[in-house]
Amino acid sequence: MMMKSRMLRYVRRLCKGLVLSCCASLLVASKAPNTLERVKASGELVVLSQNGPTTYYEDASGNPTGFEYGMLHAFAEELGVKLVIRDVHDLDEMFEHLRDPEDGAHFAAAGLTVTPERREQVRFTPSYFEIRQQVIYRVGEERPRKTSDLNGKKVAVIAGSAHAEEMKKLSTRHTELKWEEVSDVDAMELVEMVQQGKYSYAIVDSNAYAVHRGLYPNTAIAFNLTQFQPVSWAFPQSDDDSLYRSARRFMLRANTNGMIAQLREEFFGHVSDLNVGGAQAFAKRSRERLPQWRVTMQKVANQYELDWHLLAALSYQESYWNPRARSRTGVRGLMMLTLNTAKELGVNRLNPEESIEGGARYIVQIRNKLSERIREPDRTWMALAAYNVGYGHLEDARVLTERMGGNPDLWPDVREHLPLLSKRQHYKTTRHGYARGWEPVTYVQNIRHYQALLSWSSRIKEQRLAAANDDAAGTLIDNVALEAKASAAPAL
Repeated sequence: MMMKSRMLRYVRRLCKGLVLSCCASLLVASKAPNTLERVKASGELVVLSQNGPTTYYEDASGNPTGFEYGMLHAFAEELGVKLVIRDVHDLDEMFEHLRDPEDGAHFAAAGLTVTPERREQVRFTPSYFEIRQQVIYRVGEERPRKTSDLNGKKVAVIAGSAHAEEMKKLSTRHTELKWEEVSDVDAMELVEMVQQGKYSYAIVDSNAYAVHRGLYPNTAIAFNLTQFQPVSWAFPQSDDDSLYRSARRFMLRANTNGMIAQLREEFFGHVSDLNVGGAQAFAKRSRERLPQWRVTMQKVANQYELDWHLLAALSYQESYWNPRARSRTGVRGLMMLTLNTAKELGVNRLNPEESIEGGARYIVQIRNKLSERIREPDRTWMALAAYNVGYGHLEDARVLTERMGGNPDLWPDVREHLPLLSKRQHYKTTRHGYARGWEPVTYVQNIRHYQALLSWSSRIKEQRLAAANDDAAGTLIDNVALEAKASAAPAL
């Protein structure tokens, strides 16, 4: 009897356990998926951003590219989903979207500065960049050197930006400080307004100004308004942190595995210390000299599958677009070819069209000669270095790079070792000996900078032309509508 009672209690406990287990299973099965699970199920990662030079834009082939895009694309690939970018030009609107749980955006990535005010609204990932807020002024005007020098002047900032927040904080101590929050503009448009005299000063991020300061040669940095500030991705405040934690882990890895350093080199490595005089000379020659060679450069670039802005930048670095240029070493013409190289290519280096074609063919020949292991864009940068210092010396630098533990297939590593070709302890061990190894480093840096300036200048002109055409089309439609309405009106 006792045995039977024990058996009954055991069966009851077993049944109870099975019931609880089933209930738990049902609860788990009915639990709503978290954000990360929903992203993977939908197959899309929706990110708010702003089109521009420091975030994302289309390259010459119409493909998306840019520093911010490179990270976002890598994160989406890691999740196994498609990246969808929603362009939101107004920063206040961007944060409103993040606060709206029904909006559908997963986070924002637009070079957003981390500030105490923003931390109250959103969650930030570990930072991937640091910037300083800089005051920009017009060359020739009195240069402000401290915040109090801005009192009573017209200062422009982007609406809803961290710069506006900074000005609000500063105004508690500088009561005469006035500023205007300008909507629907980017940093470079503010700088252009300063150059045109529409504003006395503008406040922009240091990286944005550094990338394209050459487009606005009559502007300069007055002073740094802030110390370095972190830049991060911004996520909505939520109890569900599944996607946020995944992004945190991704960003921590990107900071340590070299991804961010590589993207920084690719998109900001061309930034040059172009002084005001150099910027003004470049702008003047772009207006006065480049137009007469533009069509030829575009035609030749298409023939050899090159970016014509690169060809134009190379030509500017070589000759300042002067077809009669001549160096102390005897190289001549728009592309500054040596006599032997011109003969090998079968071109007259004093004929501008032939010089452009010969220079393009020569750079392609060098690029094709490089090791297949070297990928773009490093391949192009090394070809440019060889154009300047010679293919043999470039190979010597690659050998030195490998000997000293660097990667001979990466331009940043080879760039670091090229100057060693001027030091006896190193060049005596190389096949081709001494070279002025620091020159190709500066040479490539300048060309990359000129190419970026030319490319963005073309893009700005295209955008303005498209906007003007839209306005003209709108006016035409309005006029036609008015005429139609007038013709339909009854005679009085």
